[in-house]
Amino acid sequence: MLFFKFLMAILPIIWLIVALSGLKMPGYKACSIALVLTMFLAIFFWKLNVVYTVTGVFEGVLNALWPICLVIVAALFTYNLILRTGAMDFIKEMLAGVSMDKRVLTLIIGWGFGNFMEGMAGFGTAVAIPASMLAGVGLNPFSAVLACLVANSTPTAFGSVGIPLVTLSAVTGVGSNTLAVNTVIIEGILCFISPFIMVCIVGGGIKALKGAFLVTLVAALSFTVPAYITATAVGAELPDIVGSICCMVCTVVAAKIFNKKPQDEYCIQINKKKEETALSFGKAVQAWCPFILIFVMLMATSTLCAPVHDAIAVFKTSTSVYAGKGGNTLTFSWINTPGVIILVAAVIGGLVQGAKISTILDVLRSTLKANWKTIVTICAVMSTAKVMGYSGMISDIASLLVVVTGGAYPLISPLIGAIGGFVTGSGTSTSVLFGGLQVQTAQNLGLSGAWMAAANTLGAGIGKMICPQSIAIGASAINQSGSESKILKSVFKYFVCYVVIAGIVCFVGTL
Repeated sequence: MLFFKFLMAILPIIWLIVALSGLKMPGYKACSIALVLTMFLAIFFWKLNVVYTVTGVFEGVLNALWPICLVIVAALFTYNLILRTGAMDFIKEMLAGVSMDKRVLTLIIGWGFGNFMEGMAGFGTAVAIPASMLAGVGLNPFSAVLACLVANSTPTAFGSVGIPLVTLSAVTGVGSNTLAVNTVIIEGILCFISPFIMVCIVGGGIKALKGAFLVTLVAALSFTVPAYITATAVGAELPDIVGSICCMVCTVVAAKIFNKKPQDEYCIQINKKKEETALSFGKAVQAWCPFILIFVMLMATSTLCAPVHDAIAVFKTSTSVYAGKGGNTLTFSWINTPGVIILVAAVIGGLVQGAKISTILDVLRSTLKANWKTIVTICAVMSTAKVMGYSGMISDIASLLVVVTGGAYPLISPLIGAIGGFVTGSGTSTSVLFGGLQVQTAQNLGLSGAWMAAANTLGAGIGKMICPQSIAIGASAINQSGSESKILKSVFKYFVCYVVIAGIVCFVGTL
């Protein structure tokens, strides 16, 4: 009976795997059908009251729209606005003018700036933008995409201003700060080695570390250490942003000290005009203005600045939506939420860059129009997870996994997250799909739910490395659509290594 209930409970997940990977169905369609299937199973097989089921769906939709979809739209709006104002072109030129060594550029653009974009926007921007920039300044486009796919595996957990962990907290009931601490610990090793692997990819092997080892070491430490401190002291929202800013600054300085005369085989030619443009400090500040404002405003409204945080934290509404027992309390913060803060900062930054109000509104409108399918997808996935949780489906899945794997479960915990990342292409959606499952299984085994939830989030980032969506974005960024199978074949070995290391780290952490 337990196995039969497991098969019935896992049907929505199987459907998503088949629909997204096999049938190549758009996410919003596949996830909407999964929601309908879940509601049907919950009502007729798990005997969940119809009203309870509907209110569970409604809770999922509200939880998805605020704050998850809000912060996604705000982050993408910021990026689209700096594209419209032309600021992104200057940012690209400025970064490219720092060094002629392609290994250093990979660390600054692919690792540092890529992690910054993941922290701000996510949703493929951390692969598309750095890969196109690296290809644009002269790197091999194929190597650039591979390096960016590997780099994007660890910062996913804190991407989009921490939304995967905030979502995971909403799904599991584990505090987001607790999740942030566990996540930054469990991904520490992979985060540290990623820059070294990136240099080997773009340099054609381990020999590429010769002459660039110290710069790479600085890039690894200057991101990993500040990200750890930020996650433990502040929470889930800022580790990527703080870490990437420190990383870019420190890597530039290290390059000037340890990489003054790079070997000719690793040099690229940089346009003189770009170097001259990059020296304009005022222009640089103007181009980076939205990102600077976002960083300052998020810091100012965090718990680090208690007076401001406490003053605006009172503007909130708390309510219970689910009509059955054990329903969660939803809290809507109307001011002190990353999505609102990012929107305000983006508008101010756009005005500083010379954008008209009509232009800003047009960009916002086009951003909403371009991402409505994403919004529908997240709402459907969030609602599916809520219904699966309230009906007992997730609990039944967890029960069988405990019986089958026993004490070895931590070894496969990151793999489960990786499957979610591969299928959905989203750390947030993976948190929703498997977060409750991981925590429930951990509790049944007497393990830390926060640690296993962190393993799920780490696995989600690793899964994005081979996600068809991520690979397609990368191929498109370098104008090589059709090379997806080649990219997948090349990156798969790194995926396997990362999953194995993640499983070992997860298991050791439970001892």
